[in-house]
Amino acid sequence: MASLLQPGEITVVLGAVWGDEGKGKLSDILCGEADICARCQGGNNAGHTIVVGDVKYDFHMLPSGLINPNCAALVGAGVVVHLPSFFEEKEKLEAKGLNTDGRLFVSDRAHLVFDFHQRIDGLKEIELGRGSIGTTGKGIGPTYSSKASRSGLRIHHLYNFEDFSERFRTMVNNKFKRYGNFDYDVEAELQRYKELAERLRPYVIDSVAYLYNARKQNKKILVEGANALMLDLDFGTYPYVTSSNTTVGGVCTGLGVPPASIKNSIGVVKAYTTRVGGGPFPTEQLNAIGEHFQTVGHEYGVTTGRKRRCGWLDLVVVNYSNMINGYTTLNITKLDILDSLPVIKVATGYLLNGKRLEAFPADLSVLENIEVEYVELPGWQSDITKCREWKDLPENAKKYIEFIEKETGVPVDWIGVGAARDEMVRKPLN
Repeated sequence: MASLLQPGEITVVLGAVWGDEGKGKLSDILCGEADICARCQGGNNAGHTIVVGDVKYDFHMLPSGLINPNCAALVGAGVVVHLPSFFEEKEKLEAKGLNTDGRLFVSDRAHLVFDFHQRIDGLKEIELGRGSIGTTGKGIGPTYSSKASRSGLRIHHLYNFEDFSERFRTMVNNKFKRYGNFDYDVEAELQRYKELAERLRPYVIDSVAYLYNARKQNKKILVEGANALMLDLDFGTYPYVTSSNTTVGGVCTGLGVPPASIKNSIGVVKAYTTRVGGGPFPTEQLNAIGEHFQTVGHEYGVTTGRKRRCGWLDLVVVNYSNMINGYTTLNITKLDILDSLPVIKVATGYLLNGKRLEAFPADLSVLENIEVEYVELPGWQSDITKCREWKDLPENAKKYIEFIEKETGVPVDWIGVGAARDEMVRKPLN
């Protein structure tokens, strides 16, 4: 079948719902032929798990393309970087046999996450009280706040350390004024960052020029999005969202690439729906079905370890996501988790006072009064984990996939039938 990666062009893998869809597995497969794999937003609050043989790799900030020894990995300008975590993650991956020498890079324009940002993350959650959003506590939101208020520090600032130190002290003093004098050793932190700056120096590049030249040289570029559409700062379930733009538009702003350079946008959708943290979830199942998804699907956050909330597939959300991202194809993951179910429900509409809503509403209070419209489909009640081709799938499993295609208008290209990298079926595109 034709490759999704083309010379001189960008292919994007994006979470289509609330994250945790299993984007890392498709990214890993595509990175087998990519020259560059890039992250464009978020920080070490993402969680991609990739299983290769008996080895499980957990990625939080670094691009999963590192698994392919011929693929370079770029942490783009739109990512916020906690340097201690950057090196810790790198070392853990190398301990499992990955060699990152000469192929891991970070943009000089990326903003820095400091430990005090993580402290503030917790303090802001306390401030929100009952309205807390369930942040990962990694300091991502406070760092983006610093960035937006033009008081943040970027990686290139590290290399004029006298100026960096002055800016850093001012930033921390302003946080003390806002949150009180929490325990934080400013001078010790500066000394640590002086050392970290030298460790980081070999990895720092001008990422805009790097990607521009890569496209001129006909390199194949894959971008893996973190989080997902429904966690987007502007279009997600605000305020229960992350602090960056998780859309295809976030690829352009987070990497500094033109829209015309993006050839394919692949939406990753779990065969059911999950989300972590607070916020609305219309198809959530607080019953035996939800427990089935949690238990059989091992639904625990890679970064936080938190149990995920689970429910039926919500095509209202997927269609809304497609309105914004314009997916070329879909990747349906974890279809095997539905194997034992005799009946499978799919949400196809929201009704408010008997009237169908046009799309996912901006006002979350509306969701408190909607009725979810479901279609019931017959299950296949057989093990699909050994299937490797479309023709091997049970008829009802095929019908489930075809129903998704019909309702969304987007072809399904890849179907996950297990956790390992080879447990994937590719569906012939019509």
